[in-house]
Amino acid sequence: MIPISDDVPSRSVPFVTIGLIAANVVVFLYQASLGMSDDPHTARVAEAFVTEFGAIPCRLSGSCTVADEFPHPAITIFTAMFLHGGLFHVGGNMLYLWIFGNNVEDTLGHGRFLLFYLASGVAAAFAQTLVHPDSAVPMIGASGAVSGVLGAYLFLFPYARVHVLLIFGFFIRPVHVPAIIVLGFWIVVQFLNGLITVSASAHGRVEAGGIAWFAHIGGFLAGIVLLFLMRSRRGGRL
Repeated sequence: MIPISDDVPSRSVPFVTIGLIAANVVVFLYQASLGMSDDPHTARVAEAFVTEFGAIPCRLSGSCTVADEFPHPAITIFTAMFLHGGLFHVGGNMLYLWIFGNNVEDTLGHGRFLLFYLASGVAAAFAQTLVHPDSAVPMIGASGAVSGVLGAYLFLFPYARVHVLLIFGFFIRPVHVPAIIVLGFWIVVQFLNGLITVSASAHGRVEAGGIAWFAHIGGFLAGIVLLFLMRSRRGGRL
């Protein structure tokens, strides 16, 4: 299922959501420009950029060191949120943020929403690090922070209708599905894939890398908790 829109109207202009999307797109374009050449040196520069500013679990857990300690591992948690592995990666994250972020921003207010988004990303990074503390694979992407947005949206608007594209091979059909089904299915998929990754890693079949499933799970759960901690008693905005 690919979400297209929802039926919950925005009560205000989602400045923070728009700003986050713009920042992610600008950083992605810069990141992509580093590798736009057949020169092997250019490819190494692009790879070094991700290694330097991506959040590496073993650096966060202190189980490994790198020759260059700049930036500090704590800083990379935030820089990693704006890096992506490709067009579909950034496109998918920004699509989810655009559809679901504006309504969460409406509820929390602009200032609280920005703090909520960043805190969800931090929780996501630590969740992945907790499960794979020795991994040297950089974590990049806004997925963890966006997962927090999805968790909050699910609790705020469980019965909102989400316009999605159902795709089965060559069969494509737009339908309206309750948010509780769309986002419930999403978190179940993350959890199942996370279990598969842990099982495969435990048996030495794969290195902890690829998609950071537990970052998604951690961000989602953090979003639910943060919603209740940060939402004002009257549900107002800053």
